Amino acid sequence: MPVLKVDQKNLKVIIKEAVKSIKRGEVMVCPTDTVYGLVADATNKKAVEKLLKIKKRSRNPIPIFIKDLKTAKKTAQINKKQEKFLKRVWPGKVTAVLVRKNKLPEILFGERTTIGLRIPKYKLVQELFKKINRPLTGTSANISGKPATTKIKKIIKQFKNQRFRPDLILDAGDLKPSKPSMVIDLTGSKQKILRK
Repeated sequence: MPVLKVDQKNLKVIIKEAVKSIKRGEVMVCPTDTVYGLVADATNKKAVEKLLKIKKRSRNPIPIFIKDLKTAKKTAQINKKQEKFLKRVWPGKVTAVLVRKNKLPEILFGERTTIGLRIPKYKLVQELFKKINRPLTGTSANISGKPATTKIKKIIKQFKNQRFRPDLILDAGDLKPSKPSMVIDLTGSKQKILRK
């Protein structure tokens, strides 16, 4: 479980390694604008299966990080009203639940016909998207049932002796205290907050 320290000086090198990791179908721990996340290529079924083993999670829906609104429209059904709202909250700490288009592996969604999408407001993730033009998984870096965290040592300790572990850890130190993103369901006639 290699750990790469992230700072402003080595960002290009880190991005290069992260891109290689994603293209190899690996799962990595990555800092975001909320908590540390488990990031993998959302179009790669094997990578998603690996992520579920690492999280010890059965088929529960996994939120997706996307590059921009254009990608969101390819992945989900978005009407004018929803688009207006998304332009206001993205990039940022809001995951929007929308009706999905069948573009990604079914394993990501459990039994649901919806998808949770988010554009993180975090330089490393945005730089990653410049190099890799595909949606990424955006679930918190923790074993199911344990709390999501901004503390890197807690994450390393949690996965250290597990049979299934992340392939790479991007260590940006402890992130600013934050909760996971707010989740808002936009599929009904009224917006519904699923997680504050």
